[in-house]
Amino acid sequence: MAVSRPEASAEHRRRTPLIAGNWKMNLDHLQAVAFVQKLHWTLKDAKHEDGSVEVAVFPPFTDLRTVQTLLDADKIPFALGAQDVSAHDSGAYTGEVSGAFLAKLDARYVIIGHSERRQYHAETDEVVASKVKAAIKHGLVPVICVGETLEQREESGPTAVSVGQLEVALEGVAADADIVVAYEPVWAIGTGQVASPEQAQEVCAALREVIAAKLGADAAARTRVLYGGSVKSANIASFMREPDVDGALVGGASLVVDEFAAIIRYQKHVGV
Repeated sequence: MAVSRPEASAEHRRRTPLIAGNWKMNLDHLQAVAFVQKLHWTLKDAKHEDGSVEVAVFPPFTDLRTVQTLLDADKIPFALGAQDVSAHDSGAYTGEVSGAFLAKLDARYVIIGHSERRQYHAETDEVVASKVKAAIKHGLVPVICVGETLEQREESGPTAVSVGQLEVALEGVAADADIVVAYEPVWAIGTGQVASPEQAQEVCAALREVIAAKLGADAAARTRVLYGGSVKSANIASFMREPDVDGALVGGASLVVDEFAAIIRYQKHVGV
């Protein structure tokens, strides 16, 4: 195998794993309060309290202020993220939300280029790239999503689409920028199908090579690359054993407290 497992494993441990829950269009602001409180209570014995795992929640825009207030008031150690951001700072862009507004709500992360945005809102690689720049400009960490459909995989191979999407997204990004990359094979999102750990590792390693080529070796070593696509408590540990998988972008399972908590506790099964 091209990757040296002992060396990659040591580097892997230096990157704090990120378990991110993308709620999509679910949970109103009242439901969000109950969910976050219950999740925090359920995780009271988990390692996220000591910083060895970072937990982030990505509520709908209408929930952000409520969740921010709750996290601050109860000193809940979850990071807050948004599900999208405008490429524009302000102006006549009805329905869009500026990165400046998200920063004022203490959002740390923002998902950019999710396959559902690409599919249902016709977001091109160039639009994704403009949103990445906007997020960084306003001090947000973009979670840059890339991934292929089954047809694209069969036609171009497992890595070509994701690599191409990330190359465009990182164009003009500074080497010291704080970013996260999420590989989400479209054929595995919400379908019950899931990439094997080996398939996820192959693509995540290729994405790390793109980061090295565009931003440098230091950026590649520190940047977290997540896997997303039908992630569950039953399979998370197998992904986290791979040297280039640094966490998970969780969809449906992040809406079930006990299941999401079990995913966050994956370390008990990995043995780290």
